[in-house]
Amino acid sequence: MIALINKLLDWFKALFWKEEMELTLVGLQYSGKTTFVNVIASGQFSEDMIPTVGFNMRKITKGNVTIKLWDIGGQPRFRSMWERYCRGVSAIVYMVDAADPEKIEASKNELHNLLDKPQLQGIPVLVLGNKRDLPGALDEKELIERMNLSAIQDREICCYSISCKEKDNIVNQQNTQCLLNCTNMCTCVWLITFVSAERNEIPEKH
Repeated sequence: MIALINKLLDWFKALFWKEEMELTLVGLQYSGKTTFVNVIASGQFSEDMIPTVGFNMRKITKGNVTIKLWDIGGQPRFRSMWERYCRGVSAIVYMVDAADPEKIEASKNELHNLLDKPQLQGIPVLVLGNKRDLPGALDEKELIERMNLSAIQDREICCYSISCKEKDNIVNQQNTQCLLNCTNMCTCVWLITFVSAERNEIPEKH
């Protein structure tokens, strides 16, 4: 009887529960932000994506989850806008071109400068190292080290290696485990819905 009641509760939850999230996607130009949005929205990859000028907003629905996703331009003249569009969101998604080592230092500095803003305190961050399909691309452990993610101790942060071109580690709706030990349900829903990878914990800095 109890099992039947639990099944009914699960059914009602699936029927009526709906989660709305607001995410902001930032990172240097040509890291693959707009391509990432297109892949998770349509499942299609295109070599001819035009870099975002200013910002774009797109709503994406996956099952009972609706995501309002801000895609902010990564050129230097647009980086001052990042903070404004990151305020009050469920999570910040920071895209890194893992196959371009010459830009890693600049990417690291921009991320840490952004997270130093008092208005963004405590907002969870998902760092995505894109272009893992290319030779020499940094893996998760290398990204954690090169981006100095261990120094970020005031919020939930996770790092994954992905490939928008191969749609690798992006779309997987079968994973039902919480991938991040956190209290922010929105972040967990994002990770569970879109990221297929083992959890990569950022070690505490001693």
